[in-house]
Amino acid sequence: MKYLADIGGYAIMVVEVFKKPTKWRIMRTLILKEIDELIFGSLGIIIFISFFIGAVVAIQTALNLTSELIPKNLIGFATRQSIILEFAPTFVSIIMAGKVGSYITSSIGTMRVTEQIDALEVMGVNALNYLVFPKIIAMLFYPFAIAIAMYVGIFGGWLAGVFGGFLTSADFVEGLTMEFIPFHVTYAFIKTLIFSFIIATIPSFHGFYMRGGALEVGKASTTAFVWTSVVIIITNYILTQLLLG
Repeated sequence: MKYLADIGGYAIMVVEVFKKPTKWRIMRTLILKEIDELIFGSLGIIIFISFFIGAVVAIQTALNLTSELIPKNLIGFATRQSIILEFAPTFVSIIMAGKVGSYITSSIGTMRVTEQIDALEVMGVNALNYLVFPKIIAMLFYPFAIAIAMYVGIFGGWLAGVFGGFLTSADFVEGLTMEFIPFHVTYAFIKTLIFSFIIATIPSFHGFYMRGGALEVGKASTTAFVWTSVVIIITNYILTQLLLG
């Protein structure tokens, strides 16, 4: 019953976010601040993870191609497919659920503990719109970060494959272009947009409705990360069945 109540509360929160909007002059500043903290502040870890994921995928693929009859360009093909379909949109999103989600939960939770949210509501401000809406809009730019992750991941695979002596640069590039399906990129960005909404709202829910003191803020951040990751994985399965099945 508790989980059903949480789902109901989450749905109500999402609806309330879009009611009684804050003045655009104030909202614009909040959105730009969130873009800087949530997106630009995460590019470093996204680039770092994507580069080494691409390199590991290329190396593991190369080490498993033990037969001389299997063309080396399959290393580039496998790297492209793995990065675009799963590792960039899904794996990076789970990392972001930890980094960005924990930040969102702790920042909103701290405002709840220090009664800043109560002060906003007393002043007649829709606290949900003021706090959560800028995060949702900022996370709409998340697909641009995933596009960078795709590029960097494939570049890492090329670097590891070529300089590791597993294949030539021409073979890798040939594998990249082999049987390319443009919809796979569209599929990845559709997933990313939905994941961005999940990352922005579930941690906000756990931060906004938490009760207690500083200790509970930490617990809420952990709970938010777990549930955000679970929802991302389940949503990934459903979207894969719907869009690629």
